[in-house]
Amino acid sequence: MTAVRTIDVLRRNNVVVSGDPAGRVMMFAHGFGCSQATWNLVAPHFEADHRVVLFDHVGAGGSDVSAYDRGKYDSLDGYAADVLEILDALDATDVVFVGHSVSAMIGVLAANREPERFGALVLIGPSPRYTNEGSYIGGFEPADIQALLESLDANYLGWSHATAPVIMGRPDLPELGQRLSDSFCSLDPSIAQHFAHVTFLSDNRADLAVVSVPTLVIQCTADTIAPHAVGDYVHAEIAGSRLAVLEATGHVPILSAPDEVVAQIRAYLS
Repeated sequence: MTAVRTIDVLRRNNVVVSGDPAGRVMMFAHGFGCSQATWNLVAPHFEADHRVVLFDHVGAGGSDVSAYDRGKYDSLDGYAADVLEILDALDATDVVFVGHSVSAMIGVLAANREPERFGALVLIGPSPRYTNEGSYIGGFEPADIQALLESLDANYLGWSHATAPVIMGRPDLPELGQRLSDSFCSLDPSIAQHFAHVTFLSDNRADLAVVSVPTLVIQCTADTIAPHAVGDYVHAEIAGSRLAVLEATGHVPILSAPDEVVAQIRAYLS
């Protein structure tokens, strides 16, 4: 990759590198409606002995919104391609990829495309398919997802304020729900709506069996977006994976229970 292309890639995704320049690369990828800021209670714990890479998916945070191409990002493959371009620009190998929510599947897709670049996957609240189908339990009936997307399309800001606290799953800490709501509301509504459709209508179940990279699946005790059955499914489908169930509830333990998340990742990598 040329120097100019490298600069373009890093700027496009607002890539921030910190920590030990000689350490193992650890890339953190945020979920829907969020940005790299959601990792600020987790990522710093790894800076002493890792080269920490944070970035924003195109359309989120400080990314280059003008780079948003609806054709490219009409599936999660477009985001996986960005992950690989960032790692190529950084000449990174043996990467520990930590993906939250939809980024867990983005990491799976990237690792399946270039397994030699990755040393480990950490999937936090992953869901390969959100809707139930036959014996598969995704947590939602198709009609539920359709209603969710219709509500989001009709009034994105209103949907964000109403839904973020439910996703956070910590009514005892309303400030966390407000933080997530603020993050949702910071996105361009048209991009957020498109990303939501791509996320909630995706089906990446077949990709799990292809994973050859060592994998840790982190599941919360109670999660309205990715229920326990989904974590069990992901664990069963990825050969040799390890499942860690947190005491934390909700879908965003990186904000509500960061110490638990850090401890599980540390234990897996040790």
